[in-house]
Amino acid sequence: MELFRNTRFDFLGRKWRFITASLLLTVAGAASLAIKGGPLYGIDFRGGAVMDVLWNGAPPVPEIRSALTNRLGDVSVVQAHDLAGSNELMISTQSPPGQDLDAARQAIDEVLGRAGGSYSVRSFEAIGPLIGRDLRNQALLATAGASAGMLAYLAWRYRWIYGVAAVIAMLHDTLITIGLLSLTNKEISLTVVAALLTLIGYSMNDTIVVFDRIRENRKLQPHEALSKVINLSINQTLSRTVLTAGLTLLTALSLLWLGGPALNGFSFVLVAGILIGTYSSIFVASPILVAWQRWAGGMR
Repeated sequence: MELFRNTRFDFLGRKWRFITASLLLTVAGAASLAIKGGPLYGIDFRGGAVMDVLWNGAPPVPEIRSALTNRLGDVSVVQAHDLAGSNELMISTQSPPGQDLDAARQAIDEVLGRAGGSYSVRSFEAIGPLIGRDLRNQALLATAGASAGMLAYLAWRYRWIYGVAAVIAMLHDTLITIGLLSLTNKEISLTVVAALLTLIGYSMNDTIVVFDRIRENRKLQPHEALSKVINLSINQTLSRTVLTAGLTLLTALSLLWLGGPALNGFSFVLVAGILIGTYSSIFVASPILVAWQRWAGGMR
């Protein structure tokens, strides 16, 4: 299926608009991370407890939040699906200093019992701070290992500058997405890390498709300017890019809308990553090849 035939869009001629937008998003995200002292890690990495409570009737959220904050300190109390009138609560708290997580559950039960009304605990998950620290280190190692492996493959499969351009575009996507998580006050949990790794693979795959067509066209038109070859290659892969990104984006938007609080962070990263990753393959990775050729030609 081909949506676009014989298009002649000058993508590289519009690159500065998107590069400027990327710079603004990167600066805004970096400023947010600096102000907040780094990413907002979830219970998976900080250590703590999460309780899913089903309330009989409308839960008194402000009273519960205030009582739990006074009792345990840093506590989050949100209604499931972020819908007014929802009777399902997600209560999360960090590991209380000098207390175990059983004591945290007992404190939550006591506060809920005093709030009035009946409720049932649907689930309770707890993780210690040491395990959380190990999980955070393993997540960073997994991300670094995936990036290094893809860089090595691209350097071997194409030329090393292609691998560098693809990894820079991938880092661009990841950093902007993490900045957006900070700007929207969303926590980084294990599911968010899984989404970031998915984003890395998606961004790299999209870039490889464009690079592969560039390599083919360079063989067919060896004397043509690289910028013209890149524009031709992007136009030839435009239908594939729109179809792949569009269908994946629809799925991610459905998860974001209907997935509930458990999948909110995961689906948010996918939506942001698909949008950013799609344009970075065109307006970030490809211009790096042109800039390198001009620099190398000037050196020669």
